[in-house]
Parts: sequence; C-alpha cells; structure tokens
Amino acid sequence: MSKPMTKTQLVAALAEKMGSDKKSAGAALDAVCDIITSEVSAGGAVTLPGVGKIQCRARPERQVRNPATGETFTKPADKVVKMTIAKALKDSVNG
Repeated sequence: MSKPMTKTQLVAALAEKMGSDKKSAGAALDAVCDIITSEVSAGGAVTLPGVGKIQCRARPERQVRNPATGETFTKPADKVVKMTIAKALKDSVNG
C-alpha cells in the first residue's frame, strides 16, 4: 500500500491542475478546509461532489467496557464526524 498524499503534494497537484502557483492553491485548500470545519462543527453537513458527504452525528449515552479491567461504565453522549463516500468514488476504486 502506498503512503498517503501529504498536504505539500496535494497543494502541488492542485496548483498544477488549476494552472496557478502553489501559494494560491494552498490558500484555496486552506479556505475549503476552514469552510468544512466551520460548517460541520456548527452541526451542518458538506457535500463534496464525486467524493462524499461530511457531517456531524450525535451518539447517545451508552454502556462501554474497559478491556483491560473488564469494568463496565456509562460513556456520556457525544458527537462524531462521519464521512459517507460517494458512489462514483467507490465505483472508480472498484472499477
């Protein structure tokens, strides 16, 4: 399995695809990440066409077990970020 693409590599690829410099591509990437972060943290969802949907989901209070001690305790309700992958991306990977 190959290593994941780093931010530097992603910015370089984005700059090449956009036909612009790395500085503006980096600024564009940072702006997109900031928008996604603020929208999801506010309880909304963001759909990236062809990639997937990023959203915040509430998890209810539940019973969990410490595997080291076997002790069962109640974990309070919390929120988690989930990403649902688009069918187009799944098909291109399996295709």
